[in-house]
Amino acid sequence: MVSERVYNAFKATRALGIPDEEVKPVLKKLLKVYDKNWELIEAEDYRALIDSYFELRETENNVTHYLASQHITDISKGTENIKISLIDDLGNGDLPKFMYMPHNIIYQNAHMQISLARIADEDCCSSCLGDCLSSPLPCACASETGGEFAYTQQGLLKQEFLRDCVSMKVDPQKHHYVFCQDCPLERSKNEEMPEQCKGHLLKKFIKECWRKCGCDMNCGNRVVQRGITCSLQVFCTGEGKGWGLRTLESLPKGAFVCEYVGEILTNMELFERNENSGNERHTYPVTLDADWGSERILRDEEALCLDATFSGNVARFINHRCDDANLIDIPVQVETPDRHYYHLAFFTTREVSKLEELTWDYGIDFDDRDHPIKAFQCCCGSASCRDVKRKRY
Repeated sequence: MVSERVYNAFKATRALGIPDEEVKPVLKKLLKVYDKNWELIEAEDYRALIDSYFELRETENNVTHYLASQHITDISKGTENIKISLIDDLGNGDLPKFMYMPHNIIYQNAHMQISLARIADEDCCSSCLGDCLSSPLPCACASETGGEFAYTQQGLLKQEFLRDCVSMKVDPQKHHYVFCQDCPLERSKNEEMPEQCKGHLLKKFIKECWRKCGCDMNCGNRVVQRGITCSLQVFCTGEGKGWGLRTLESLPKGAFVCEYVGEILTNMELFERNENSGNERHTYPVTLDADWGSERILRDEEALCLDATFSGNVARFINHRCDDANLIDIPVQVETPDRHYYHLAFFTTREVSKLEELTWDYGIDFDDRDHPIKAFQCCCGSASCRDVKRKRY
């Protein structure tokens, strides 16, 4: 039977994707060197054990370019529910430079109204107790999803809801669009003579319970707001894509992974930031455009976007993949009754294997040369890659 201390040592190295069988000989050697003094091995989150493992790898494989220091136990610095490790076993050398933050924050001019007074009694479930999913009748918070909750008792997306969301992503033309009278996106392209709005997809939303609701934090309709619960790792892909994100455990279909967190910018702030960035590589931003078509004229401070280039969470490392990505982005309402601002959450579209890279279809039109956010050259490797035309030239 494995002792608790041995088990905890394996748990620390598993978080870095290191197999137990490779750790065992290193651990035995250290116990002998330290005369079975576990405190020396456990210090600084098993730093001695991890360093010894990487030194052994370098010696045995003669991989001189490998840097044993190129691993971080927790890039979130304790701000997430679970540690998120980073490892570079390809000798990339350049660690990502950004400020980790677990929640969205306003950059400067974005206008948001988050207050209890704006949430009407009919838009929350103040009379609920415990778990809303256990109630025989769905509460008011289920009204956004047709009177049925989007989640199962196991915290997964219901298959029918997930199927509809995937359909909207794969074949958006079969679904409804809304059109702005004065589109912020077109205005950012040409402020003097903007073209007509190309349309914004009328998206399916999840409405989670919030602070004005009577249920507790363990309610089954509070999934995204509880944060990351699965084991994730940032790694160097070595496929021309730079850093990527993978799961350190098998994930079922419909599982919540993380939300896209970044600075909340106005559409014009994002346009100016991209204009001033030159050829510097930036994280692909998100446009919160679900409500843009409902207003006659949307002010710039109300046309909101998320950008994780300088500040964000682990989602900034999720790479793009055309059409057959294993994650899908779904808008989630939590603290606001309208759709000017919402959370963008990632759920698995199928079962995902341990150590498999997590990918997301950014929804890029690679043929749109006039888009204010310039498309990169796609390296997704998908058989349905939409950037095939450009690669031929």
